[in-house]
Amino acid sequence: MDAAAEVRKVVIPVAGLGTRFLPATKSLPKEMLPLLTKPTIQYIVEEAAASGLDDVLFVTGRLKRAIEDHFDLLPSMEVHLASRGREDLLQRVREPAALASFHYVRQPSPLGLGDAVLRARHHVGRAPFAVMLADDVYVADPPAIAQLLRAYREAARSVVAVTRVPRDEVGRYGVVALPPGADPALGRVAALAFVEKPRPEAAPSEWAVVGRYVLEPEIFEILERTGPGAGGEVQLTDALNELARRGRVDVLAVSGERYDVGEPIGFVEATVALALSDPELAPRLGRFLKGLLSADLRPAAARGPGGSAGGTGCA
Repeated sequence: MDAAAEVRKVVIPVAGLGTRFLPATKSLPKEMLPLLTKPTIQYIVEEAAASGLDDVLFVTGRLKRAIEDHFDLLPSMEVHLASRGREDLLQRVREPAALASFHYVRQPSPLGLGDAVLRARHHVGRAPFAVMLADDVYVADPPAIAQLLRAYREAARSVVAVTRVPRDEVGRYGVVALPPGADPALGRVAALAFVEKPRPEAAPSEWAVVGRYVLEPEIFEILERTGPGAGGEVQLTDALNELARRGRVDVLAVSGERYDVGEPIGFVEATVALALSDPELAPRLGRFLKGLLSADLRPAAARGPGGSAGGTGCA
């Protein structure tokens, strides 16, 4: 049997507070911040749908109702657009709701990614499932999660996406220990251990876990008895470490461009990259960026009197 054909459900945790984007996220979920004309969360769901994952469970929290509304129908707007013959906009409004079947469960307190995944247990049941984090937007062909599904099909055991990061940044991630000489960029590799947010000098490698997973349901019984770890939260990394001890989890470096839209600089990078790939936006944006690169962007105080580099301030 094709094991990956059984993976139809995806869990997307969206209960985070989005503190890096305050005050914008005081009333708007960070997942609803727009990348061009679509909220970031729609890119995640579109990737899932393109990979055959047609059953989406959002693990939500307070102030996340806008996500539910986005993936619902809006009859009043549809009637308005239809009456004016705006079929192009009508299609855009209807697209999100048609991507998948959507379900929701609450995570009452921010107790960590492991706790969020555990709350999907009753919906997922005893089938393998995917987890996709909304902070990671990929531009990849095939889609990032599809690459993991293909790897899962080959071995029918959990597989996790990793990427290589600079040594001084490993403390932001869960990091995997690998067999000597192993290279996840060349194919699926058995994980020996996982460490959450290690100190750079203690990190077992420079290969960091990023936001795509295909997991066997045995992860639930591990999470159920996993206590709080780093940051006082239930860490999915700790449960993955138990899977590694059992020899039941692989890692794979997926191909494509990854943007960490959970932080402002990554959000800006993703916005620019997506705009440059749009044939309507790219020419004007390209000219704008060239102008910025040729301009003197130093603060006015550093440019001298009169605001120009080396200027005299004379009229």
